[in-house]
Amino acid sequence: MELQNEKRIQIENIDFLDELFGNLDENIKLIEEKYGVNVVSRDGDLVILGNEESINLASKVLEKMIDMIKLGEKLDKQKVMYTMNLFNQGEGDRIDELVGGDIVCVTSRGKYIKPKTLGQRKYVNAIKNNDIVFGVGPAGTGKSYLAVAMAVKAFKNKEVSRIILTRPAVEAGESLGFLPGDLQMKVDPYLRPLYDALYDILGGDTYLKYKERGMIEVAPLAYMRGRTLDDSFIILDEAQNTTRAQMKMFLTRIGFGSKTVINGDITQMDLPKGKQSGLKQATEVLKNINGIEFIYLTDKDVVRHELVQKIIKAYDLYEKRGSKKK
Repeated sequence: MELQNEKRIQIENIDFLDELFGNLDENIKLIEEKYGVNVVSRDGDLVILGNEESINLASKVLEKMIDMIKLGEKLDKQKVMYTMNLFNQGEGDRIDELVGGDIVCVTSRGKYIKPKTLGQRKYVNAIKNNDIVFGVGPAGTGKSYLAVAMAVKAFKNKEVSRIILTRPAVEAGESLGFLPGDLQMKVDPYLRPLYDALYDILGGDTYLKYKERGMIEVAPLAYMRGRTLDDSFIILDEAQNTTRAQMKMFLTRIGFGSKTVINGDITQMDLPKGKQSGLKQATEVLKNINGIEFIYLTDKDVVRHELVQKIIKAYDLYEKRGSKKK
């Protein structure tokens, strides 16, 4: 039988162990599975058992997690996995850039919203420092939710007088004409993700109050034509489904005192065959204009279930193989 090495990490505060191990030891199980080690609590300290190389890798992650706890950071599966991934890339110390970082806003239920990845942090900082920001990346990277959070923050700080959320209503297999109700009812399903983000951050009653007063508007992109949007925080979501004409129309609506965020995933276009994406064109046409910043998020910035990262990677590899065969 191979002899196991062990390393002991002293724990200053016994309460740190509960936070470190997580609910039903889920944090420690992730590390044990990743590095092939056993991690146990012994006499109030942390003991890592395994081969020397695995112990060294696991101990670096655990020591960084302990430092995070000391600074008041709450650990969860996403943070543990992201920390491990950074160490695997040789960038473990960069997790410090996220610890104790700026809180974007607080939801109606008291939940703190702040960037969870380095890509998200770059995205939030870009929104702070530019009038127009494009967030391009796969589903699950927090593009829409963080943009709504930044809009609410700007609104509450009286930096803007209203929030406008919009997205194109692309008919994905269903004709709007066959859906029940008036036009607003027909397009509401397309706008549901934006409603959900506002409800979560503001609470239902507050959202409805602001909406009735005209301070918040959630509308399909077609409603933007012919308007000038001054003193507003404007979010265009699912921008990969805009045509080139729609994107130009939208960008020329922006008025004085406004901030605009355009989000999309150019790998998930639902446009009819032969129609070119306005988002894809914008990444080429506008890339060298001062005051406009493009932030590209990747599967590393996905903050949904860990399988989402694997799914995105699998599709990327499949599509790359397919393009090489052509």
